[in-house]
Amino acid sequence: MAGPPPTNPAPEVTRFTRDLPPAHYILKIESLSKIIQMLPGEKKPKYDSEVFECGGYKWKLSLYPIGRKECDNAENISLYLAIEDTDSLPLCWEVNAMFKLFVLDQIRGEYLAVQDDKGKIRRFNAMKTEWGFAQFLPFTKFGDAQSGYLFYDCCVFGAEVFVIKCTGKGERISMLSPPIKGYCCWEIGKFSALNVECLSKEFKVGERKWELKLYPKAVSADDGESYIKLFLSVSRWDQTPPKGKLYAKYILRIRDRRVNGKHEEVTDSKWFSTSKRGYDHPKFLSLSMLKDPSRSLLANDLLVVEAHIEIISMVKINFTNGKKKNKNYIVGYSFKS
Repeated sequence: MAGPPPTNPAPEVTRFTRDLPPAHYILKIESLSKIIQMLPGEKKPKYDSEVFECGGYKWKLSLYPIGRKECDNAENISLYLAIEDTDSLPLCWEVNAMFKLFVLDQIRGEYLAVQDDKGKIRRFNAMKTEWGFAQFLPFTKFGDAQSGYLFYDCCVFGAEVFVIKCTGKGERISMLSPPIKGYCCWEIGKFSALNVECLSKEFKVGERKWELKLYPKAVSADDGESYIKLFLSVSRWDQTPPKGKLYAKYILRIRDRRVNGKHEEVTDSKWFSTSKRGYDHPKFLSLSMLKDPSRSLLANDLLVVEAHIEIISMVKINFTNGKKKNKNYIVGYSFKS
């Protein structure tokens, strides 16, 4: 059933023209003067369009070609959007929608669009099943032959309806206090015999699994020298929840096993995500420096690689409102290759 007439017969509206036709429904009336005589409602003839579906709901247009009398709009055409088939909706239903109603200037091929000012969202419910514009268009303008709205007794109206639904999707970015820390120690034996890259075992820091990849003899195009290249990445990103990004500070290190030895390391901070799972350091350490006899980076042909990771910030996808305490822990992993 139709809701009560608007308490404000002249709400603030925005009007503009465009070439693009209405996206969701078009109502064309030929021989309007004759059709009016056939419409129900002696004092306020009304035409209800066929039902159309949009945004998962059913709608119709209600046209008052000589105005809605109870709204004191005898000098205006009135046009409304009404929701239909509400018996199938759940108890206490509500549908929030933003909509535009149109009339075609048939001479210029332009549509006049009318909408609530600032794109106001209207709430349809059991007490208010229709919204629209009592003063959609003055008769004087509608009937003016130069306007093109009524052309050879033919007129065209239309509607666009955008239903506002909460999908439940979202994200929350937050700083972790304290940060989540973890490290791994990777021992690579018989290093001098390596000719291809090698991959560490997975190790876990926070809710993610990580891995290291080492290229033992990466040749630089800049100087032609060979370097150790290290790559740190999150492994199996799509298989391991949560799927949100994270920001981490990390240290990659090759240990000098002398007492008070000078380690070779790099420190960096990066965002890790589905599109950027890891970062490489192509000139981590030259082989000539690795084999420096004054140091103990490759004692007994054993290379010791360490990764220290500190997760500082995380993005939660489809988070809940409940707060979960961050665990303050440091997890360490040690393995050999």
